[in-house]
Parts: sequence; structure tokens; C-alpha cells
Amino acid sequence: MAGSIICHENNYPMNIVLVVNSMETGGAERVASTLASSWAERGDSVTLVATFSGRGNCFYPVSDKVRMVYLADLVGRKGRGPLTLLKRLVTLRALLRDLRADVIVSLLTNVNIVTIVSSCGLGIPVIACEHNDPSADGRSMLWKVLCRIVYPQAKVLTFLSENIAAPFRKWLPGEQRLAVIPNPIANEIYQENRPAASPGARKRLISVGRLHTQKQYDLLIKTFASLASDFADWDLWIWGEGPERSELTKLIHELSLTDRVFLPGRTSTPWREMAAANVFVLSSRFEGMPMALMEGMALGLPAVAFDCRSGPRELMRGGEDGLLVPPDDAHAMAAALRRLLSDECLRAELGEKGATSIRERYSVPSVLSIWDRIFTDIRVR
Repeated sequence: MAGSIICHENNYPMNIVLVVNSMETGGAERVASTLASSWAERGDSVTLVATFSGRGNCFYPVSDKVRMVYLADLVGRKGRGPLTLLKRLVTLRALLRDLRADVIVSLLTNVNIVTIVSSCGLGIPVIACEHNDPSADGRSMLWKVLCRIVYPQAKVLTFLSENIAAPFRKWLPGEQRLAVIPNPIANEIYQENRPAASPGARKRLISVGRLHTQKQYDLLIKTFASLASDFADWDLWIWGEGPERSELTKLIHELSLTDRVFLPGRTSTPWREMAAANVFVLSSRFEGMPMALMEGMALGLPAVAFDCRSGPRELMRGGEDGLLVPPDDAHAMAAALRRLLSDECLRAELGEKGATSIRERYSVPSVLSIWDRIFTDIRVR
């Protein structure tokens, strides 16, 4: 498998601790499973720490060479409040000290702050990874203030794109090390082949993501409703779970689309569902670097996406490998979908170009080589 060839740039293993909120469904969780497994399979010692107070389970496949630790199992204390938070910080600090890591990598804002605070004074470099655009993701003033106070203590801050990094460059100390590191596509992508179309089979427009206002699935469903009568052999499938399920289900009923729009829930193999689809659509208000869009394109799915501040434009190379639509413009989204759903040749062209481009730029070996340069620069390797 081309995607599973992982090489060392250096000749000795590291002890890496990767800290995430949980290992349930989500793009960051999928990235954590890919990075942890890839580092472990090439010979590094990897511990994956999930800090979620509710514990949860591991939804995505992780190499059996990775040590999994759930902070909730160590804390014991349930509930919320300052005493519970203090207990969690103290427990995480003790764990990080005992693991004697060469480097700590943390994913997402809340985990970054908790990890940096917990590891203060241990002498272990922390690489904190931001995955969303801070100017668009609605984070509270408290989190913004905490970022300004705590982030300068990280050895390196990484971002999925330059657009995400730009706001931080304005207020972080000039000596703060910033780096852009894209997410890798999961090795499982290379094992999936899109099945040949069966004569008369229904076609699928697919989206994968949390059922959350960020994704604007209400807008997507209404847009599909405006096209449904003209594309009677197409259905819309939205894979994922979240707080908007009841509202979206109600909307589907109101639009009389219960036999055309489906919300099947979570899947541990989203790439398999995407491989069975015909077009991918991303309707998000904002993104970091959307894994579902990346994986769909890597599978050869032609894609249309809102041109939000970060993510789709980078993945689609400014519209060369997919259809970019002005943000939040439902009429433009409908026009782009109409164009793509009605033109089989365009679907084939964009699918092939997107797959080639994504697989070249975001393969595991390509992304790990960027990580290795960072490790070397901060003298971890």
C-alpha cells in the first residue's frame, strides 16, 4: 500500500505522548489515530491519552503498538467544578511526568491549554495543534484570553493552514515557533476502491460530519430540496451524529424528503460510505482542514464546498480540483450542485484530478516528514 510506507528521517525511536479530548467520532480523533498508529508502526513509543471526563471508547482503528490511556480511569472523581478540574490537571501532570516523553503533542484548543498547564516545569516540549479558524469558530472570550496567556508556553504551535495561523501571528511573541502541518489521509483510504456503477442504481450525494450548526446541514437539505425534482435518481446521505439531529429530522419531514434524504448516524468506516457515493458536498460555515472532504477527494469523489476561510480552497487548489462556492450562498451552492449532478464527464474529471492531488500532498509519509523536521528543529530527534 502506497499510503502505508513510512520512513524514518532519523535512526532512533522517540517516546511520543499524543493528547486528545476523546477517541470517539470526529476529524481530530481520526487524525490522532492515524498519527499515533503511523509513529508506532515505524518504531516510536507512542502513548495516546484521552482526557474526556466521560471517557468514551476508541471509535477509529489504532495500532496495537499504541498504548491507550483514558484520563477518566485515573481521575476517579466524577462531576464538574473547580475541585474536579484541579484533580484532572494534577492527574494529567503526574501521568506526563511518569511517561518521561521526549515530546508531547496535543490536539485542539481545550486540550492544548490543559496539556500546556499540566506539563509546565516538566521540561518536556509541547507541540500544540490548532485545528479550527479562531476568528470563525465562536470560541468564548475566556478561551481567547487563556490562549493568549498559555500558548506562548508551548514549544511549537501548529496549524492546518496559513489562514488559521494568521490571527495568531498578530499577538503571539515574535520568537514563538509556528508551523503549518496538514493532516494526513488515513491509510485505510488506499484499501478502498469505488465500485462500478450499476445500471439503474440510485446516485448518492454525500456529506460526513457532526450534526452541528457549523456544518449548515439545514441549508444543504433545503438546497437539495430545490433540486430533488430535477434529479429524481439522486439521494442525499449525511453521515454523522450531533445536537441538530431532531431539527434536521423535522426539516426532512416538512420537505417531504424522508425517502430522499437520510441521516444514518455514525460510521467507523466513513471512507467506505464515501466510496459508495457519487458526489461529496461540504456546506460548513467554517473549517480547519476538513478530513471528510480530504478523504472523499482522495477516494476520487468530485466535490463541491463553500469557500470558507480555511480548508476547502487549500484542498481544491483554488478551485482547480473541485467546485468552490461563495460562503453561505445557497443559490450558488444549488447552481454548483446542479452543474455537477448533471455532468458525468465533469464528475469524472474532478474526481480524478482531486484524487491525484490529495494523495500526493497529504499522504502519511509526506506529512510525517514535516513532523520529523519539527522534531529535529526542536532537538527532540
